[in-house]
Amino acid sequence: MTFTSIFTGDNITLVQGLIVTGVALVLGLISSLVYRYKSYCSKSFAVTLTIIPAIVAMLIMMVNGLATGAGIAVLGVFSLVRFRSQPGSSREILAIMLSMAIGLACGGGYITFAVFAAAVVCVVWLVLYSTPFGNTAKKELRIEIPENLDYEGLFDDIFKEFTTKNEVITVKTVQMGSVYELRYHISLKKDKSEKAFIDSIRARNGNLPVSCGRVKNETEL
Repeated sequence: MTFTSIFTGDNITLVQGLIVTGVALVLGLISSLVYRYKSYCSKSFAVTLTIIPAIVAMLIMMVNGLATGAGIAVLGVFSLVRFRSQPGSSREILAIMLSMAIGLACGGGYITFAVFAAAVVCVVWLVLYSTPFGNTAKKELRIEIPENLDYEGLFDDIFKEFTTKNEVITVKTVQMGSVYELRYHISLKKDKSEKAFIDSIRARNGNLPVSCGRVKNETEL
């Protein structure tokens, strides 16, 4: 199978431009819908993922046939990753890169390749996010203890019984320094009850607040 460009010369006809832009928008919409699968997504980000391929395609079409100019344009296109004011998750970066790749392929006139590649990536994306692939079941545990209690090694035996992995993330004082807050990332054993785990900690920390939930900044639903 070979993929050829719909552009045959340096000039781009109106029909070719409309085909490229239309396909880029459709594939951008599909990639946006795939990103929204099991993930929170703001309207602005969904619209951005839909529009990016068309914008990138237009940029590439403008420099079609100019090798040096095309190279500079590609560098400029990939700098668009910085459009976000705050660092994105790996899933957001993946979605942006997919949108830009679609735009680059469409802008070069390789419509069939753009459709084929987008379909393969989207299918793999959906399959991986629909299965336990890469799932570590990591949770964030927050424990408060009195300031007169030595927290070092205090819960080691409980962690050994209930978790497969545990890591101290932060230790800080709260409530005017009268209480320590310990934050851990943990992975519970499959055959252990989360309630029993929390009850064991409460019996050790004087029944002060204990919370266990998803790790912050996770966007999957």
